Amino acid sequence: MYKQLIRPLLFQLPPETIHHLIMAAMRVLHYIPGGRLLLRMFYTTRHPSLVREVFGIRFPNPVGLAAGFDKDAEVYEEVASLGFGFVEVGTITPLAQAGNPKPRLFRLPMDHALINRMGFNNQGVASAVHRLHRRNRFYHRRHQVVLGGNLGKNTLTPNEKAPADYLRLFRSLYEYVNYFVINVSCPNVANLSCLQNKEHLKKLLEGLIDFRRGQNHYRPILLKISPDLSDEQVDEMIEVLIENGLDGIVATNTTTSRQGLLTPSDLVAEIGNGGLSGGPLTERSLEMVRYIHKKTEGRFPIIGVGGIMTEDDAVAMLDAGASLIEVYTGFIYNGPGFAKRICKRLKEEAIRKEHAARKAKTAETVQDTRSTTESASAQDPRDTAATPATPDTPKNPETAEKPDTPDVPAESTDTRNTL
Repeated sequence: MYKQLIRPLLFQLPPETIHHLIMAAMRVLHYIPGGRLLLRMFYTTRHPSLVREVFGIRFPNPVGLAAGFDKDAEVYEEVASLGFGFVEVGTITPLAQAGNPKPRLFRLPMDHALINRMGFNNQGVASAVHRLHRRNRFYHRRHQVVLGGNLGKNTLTPNEKAPADYLRLFRSLYEYVNYFVINVSCPNVANLSCLQNKEHLKKLLEGLIDFRRGQNHYRPILLKISPDLSDEQVDEMIEVLIENGLDGIVATNTTTSRQGLLTPSDLVAEIGNGGLSGGPLTERSLEMVRYIHKKTEGRFPIIGVGGIMTEDDAVAMLDAGASLIEVYTGFIYNGPGFAKRICKRLKEEAIRKEHAARKAKTAETVQDTRSTTESASAQDPRDTAATPATPDTPKNPETAEKPDTPDVPAESTDTRNTL
């Protein structure tokens, strides 16, 4: 229904306008008694196989909403009610900023993709903390949502002062989120990607690690990387991960590449710069997750994001080595039931594998039992083939055939010879 009826109507309006309308509807839902409960009842899929324990956090399912949808932590609980196992808010910056000039969000329906150059538009960390504090008091304790905080520097902050921006965000949000994502890979903030450098990241992360050591609660720190990195650059990011004690990696952000698009090139050129997300990113994101998982021998959790447009894409991403997955563009194109459909598919896959394992175990048990029975039969003394032969013993010893004895000459008893 969404794809055939609702989406064509929504796509008649500018993408950012639709986003604001959906956010407004979610805010209204916040004040409707039982509204979130009804959504959870309809959209949430629960099964033990969906639960994940990753970097010390229990996730009810592995499907999350990526950063960019709820930039200011306004509706994360309402969004989670659509079946998501976790929500990542942001990108949040220390100070409020308007982002890049509009229009800055574009659809490519032929490619099931989006191009955005939003530029970290948000209301600043103080506004986000205010909302999180208020919600924690009244709602968070009853229906806890696993929450990630995506952090970015202000556009006007020079790169050499970026560590101070990230530390301020980290300190301010530490009490309210379950894990942090350091965003240094967004292509829509001038010179931000220059921070995807080993030396820059080391300086940036030092302050965060030092602050975390002094806290009572541990908050995992993940690094979000670009899909446009070479293998050598990915290797460098893995070194950063290991050397600085980070907890995982988010792969990947949006791409600046325009290769392989079905959308006419003149229309793409008219749109201009921005990060591409959606279908065209599927293979590259999958390739990077697989590479990182193999390179690290599965020692570090990976949140796979980028190009997850179908349930098959979700399964493939998890099979490639992702511990968790996030969607955004796929959510836009598939509608509010997308997380539910993915979870249902994952549940079915788990049940199928469980049944296959049980069947294999049963077959193995039957084979073992059969082998044991055959072995026991081979050792049965009643089996004449296995019993050593013994000579026949007659029942009557008097009739027994005596063995042959050599002839011995008898002494003569003739008296005539004794005289």
